[in-house]
Amino acid sequence: MTDVLMLAFVFLVAGVASVPIATRFGLGSVLGYLIAGVLISPLLGLMAVDVESIQHFAEFGIVMMLFLVGLELDPAKLWDMRARLLGLGGGQVVLTMLAVTGAAMALGQTWQVGLAIGAVLALSSTAIVLQTLNEKGLMRSDGGQSMFSVLLMQDIAVIPMLALLPLLATGIGAEQAADATHDLSLVAELSGWQTALVNALAVIAVIVVGYTLTGPVFRFIAKADLRELFVAAALMMVVGIALLMTLVGLSPALGTFIAGVVLAGSDWRHELEADIDPFRGLLLGLFFMTVGAGINFALLADQAVVVIALTLGLLLLKGAVLWVLALAFRLERTDRWLFALGLAQAGEFGFVLLSFVTAGRILPQDIADTLLLVVTLSMLLTPALFILYERVILPRADQDLRAADTVDEAPQVIIAGHGRFGGVVKRILEGGGIHPVVIDYSARQLDMLRVFGMRAYFGDASRPEMLEAAGIRDARMLVVAIDDRDSATRIVAHVHENYPHVHIVARARDRHHVYELYAAGCRDIIRETFDSAVRTGRSALVAMGTAPETADRMTSGYVDDDRALLIAMAPVFQQVEGNPMATEYVEKTRALRALQDQIFAEGGASFGQLKSRMAARGDDVDEIVRTTGMALQPRDE
Repeated sequence: MTDVLMLAFVFLVAGVASVPIATRFGLGSVLGYLIAGVLISPLLGLMAVDVESIQHFAEFGIVMMLFLVGLELDPAKLWDMRARLLGLGGGQVVLTMLAVTGAAMALGQTWQVGLAIGAVLALSSTAIVLQTLNEKGLMRSDGGQSMFSVLLMQDIAVIPMLALLPLLATGIGAEQAADATHDLSLVAELSGWQTALVNALAVIAVIVVGYTLTGPVFRFIAKADLRELFVAAALMMVVGIALLMTLVGLSPALGTFIAGVVLAGSDWRHELEADIDPFRGLLLGLFFMTVGAGINFALLADQAVVVIALTLGLLLLKGAVLWVLALAFRLERTDRWLFALGLAQAGEFGFVLLSFVTAGRILPQDIADTLLLVVTLSMLLTPALFILYERVILPRADQDLRAADTVDEAPQVIIAGHGRFGGVVKRILEGGGIHPVVIDYSARQLDMLRVFGMRAYFGDASRPEMLEAAGIRDARMLVVAIDDRDSATRIVAHVHENYPHVHIVARARDRHHVYELYAAGCRDIIRETFDSAVRTGRSALVAMGTAPETADRMTSGYVDDDRALLIAMAPVFQQVEGNPMATEYVEKTRALRALQDQIFAEGGASFGQLKSRMAARGDDVDEIVRTTGMALQPRDE
């Protein structure tokens, strides 16, 4: 017991000490964990710790991460990604394998060994890349979405790799390789077509159970009203799916991703996300530390030149393949750099495949040891590549790409973002005789606008120098119409602090974003779908026989009620530091919704009375406004 506690203490101290320092210097949490692993490596050696076993356990963090990623998607969105999945993702895997195989054969290896090496090095690090993209707010960018498509396809590609790689072995079959890799398997004694059938049935079982049984099971567990039991049930589901996938020879990460997609539209999505996310974060941190601690420094010292040359060669070769694919799929210049640099490393599934091909006698042990160092070193260099992109390439690429887009107007109004939202605002202002300056960061969008004779400027409105160049100092109003909530909040905070005379009108993604924008200094906040939803509700009432005048009165009252809810909930949201699953926030929301339901039951004539009803219960909206300053503009529709 003492050894376990000591080991846990060492990892916790290393992570807690290194990560804040790394993030303080802009290196990111991933590099902080990797450095922590390197620093404690000698101590782990003295303690005779089996780092590889801990790494296998920590890889479950990747499984949880892909489950959470799946929760953010739905099958329709996944279908929309099919071109990038098959084109970008499939092209990257195939072309990289062929390129690495050719390089290995040029160095004197057989085609079988070369193909096995290509499979190991074709995969990128899902854990590092997704973690870094989320931390830096790049996941929503075109490059980030393209990278996600490739990572997802790589995970899917592990399945045929595990099935086909044993065919390259000499003296051992696929069944023996499977036995050497897994302690227990449901497909070890099956033929190829039988294994494929079992795999298909396992995937179907995950989908069917997710759609039919998850809701009843979680409703049954929720009756106990014990949060820890719900957490245990969430973990049970993820672990069970991972176990099933492992038993049938599939990637557990792929199984949990499918389960996440199935549950993306369920009522339990946010609760599952809140319960799983802390475990995901801890296990990923542990995984990164084991990667750093697993570096074989003795072998690295003996073969330093070879290992470094192979690692740099891999980054260049893989980066070149990715760059060509980015060109073929017409990614913009900055997105091409992000795409090529961010996925150039080898990945954590490389460790799995290396163990597999070594046990299956596909690769000699000395080559596998060298490749292990190459995979680890390339992963260790990944955060540095992101820093290179962010601090060196991105500023220069921006200047080189659209340096001619200097604003030659003195505008009264600046609009940040010209999409389906900002474009409507622009046309309305022009109809009122006001000609705003429009800034947009999508070169493709601006090129399309110019085809139709519309004027807009290229630039990133989240950069202070771009706003200054656009004339923010002398402008009267800024309309923040971009759809990236983090960037929108940063823009509002910067302008509110530095140009207090500028009236800010901001687009909010949802009511939680309203609270964030308000905290940043904005008082004129418009939720992007609220007004259209209210108008849809009015149309539905009229279509069901309600008089138009009554429908107008009801929807107007509903808008007033909703504004009162926003004002009442904003202080609670700030108290719980923006966590919508916090107990205080959930309980307050349920109480106010119950009061609103009572008003609904009294009929449409009661709409607009929520504010007075709340005051009677002790939630005085006017008092909240006086004490907190939470006075939203009446145009919050």
